[in-house]
Amino acid sequence: MHQGIPLTDEDRRPWLEAIAAFIDETRAAGRHAVLACSALKRAYRDILIGDRKDVRLVYLKGSEPLIARRIATRHGHFMPPALLHSQFEALEEPGPDERPITASIEPRPREIVDQIAKALKVKETKPARAGM
Repeated sequence: MHQGIPLTDEDRRPWLEAIAAFIDETRAAGRHAVLACSALKRAYRDILIGDRKDVRLVYLKGSEPLIARRIATRHGHFMPPALLHSQFEALEEPGPDERPITASIEPRPREIVDQIAKALKVKETKPARAGM
């Protein structure tokens, strides 16, 4: 990607399988994790989530123009802006059977996190206050 060449499904498979293995290890240890992965296609999400009913998909949804504007302000990122359109062409939005939590990327990050936590029914932990 750094060279402006999109990855193929074959390029992605070992990475997806490594993430799926990490998910299985984390679940087996009784731990929780939040992982980020573009998982643009249903086939990718099938590898990552599959029959793991306790694994949830959060789909951060944004328009191509909005994401293009944000990419334009980044420096030193591995994905060149020229590949954005190919990412949208490859995108297969999650279907209802995938039980996605869909969150718009338009609000501030804190608002996005709150929306996702609410959908997951996760209590927010507030930082402890220093002595009085």
